Amino acid sequence: MAKVTGPDLLYARVRTDSRPMPSASPTPPRPKTPASRSRELGEARRNKILEWLREEGSARVRDLAQAFSVSEVTVRQDLEKLETDGHIVREHGGAYLKSVRQQVRAMALHHLDNMDAKRKIGRRAAAMIGDGETIILDSGSTTTEVAANILGHRDMTVITNALNIALMLGAEPGFDVHMSGGHFKAPTLSLSGERSADYFGGLFVQKLFLATAAIDPDAGLTYPALSDIAVKRAMIGAAEQVILVADSSKIGVRSFSSLGGLDLIHILITDEGIRDADRAIIESAGVKVIIA
Repeated sequence: MAKVTGPDLLYARVRTDSRPMPSASPTPPRPKTPASRSRELGEARRNKILEWLREEGSARVRDLAQAFSVSEVTVRQDLEKLETDGHIVREHGGAYLKSVRQQVRAMALHHLDNMDAKRKIGRRAAAMIGDGETIILDSGSTTTEVAANILGHRDMTVITNALNIALMLGAEPGFDVHMSGGHFKAPTLSLSGERSADYFGGLFVQKLFLATAAIDPDAGLTYPALSDIAVKRAMIGAAEQVILVADSSKIGVRSFSSLGGLDLIHILITDEGIRDADRAIIESAGVKVIIA
């Protein structure tokens, strides 16, 4: 009879009778080591930094270090890894998104995923806009679809922080287009910052079509960077009705900085991919959910 040695002695015993050998107990999962936890945290942080750069176009090392509560050395290491992976270009004191120059020259937005859903949402949102209204269109790929579907309206006043939307509607008969000032953000072709937020003070519009990076029943509306928060709050303050346009891939996830809870919005227009549980929670907060 073969001799059982080594680790097998932990789970089996050689028997001289015919009784069946007891089954082995499952091996418990190994606890995560400090090194593995550190790697996971680093990967998550780099993903958030990349989201930030895709929203802002560029960032300074000191700002990222402060935002993520890590040292500047750690941020530089993160940026080095992101550059090696081909996403960004480092420069003295910071980094910028590698594709940003080509995007601006082509007047193209970065976030062009789920475009079938965004087109449906844009058409449904545009159906809620009547001739003669004054509206705010936030920057973003879904709000751009809203703008594309109101061509042909009359006596419209449109206020926007999106350069591409202003160019789309500005030469159309029947449209009076106004733009906020502020700092230009290349990836979103938008104007942001405190000056942009100040522009919306004292304005009053019937409807705001608001964009978001993520919507979570608990965290509310969240965004990859801080610069847009003041602008979006000012837009909300100027609008009688706030309509959030967001495809279902953004629901149930969180980004970096919080704008506020679901009580900020009146209507959510999304696609049929929304989960029943998420829809129920959002509706229980008093938000009307429309499926495009």
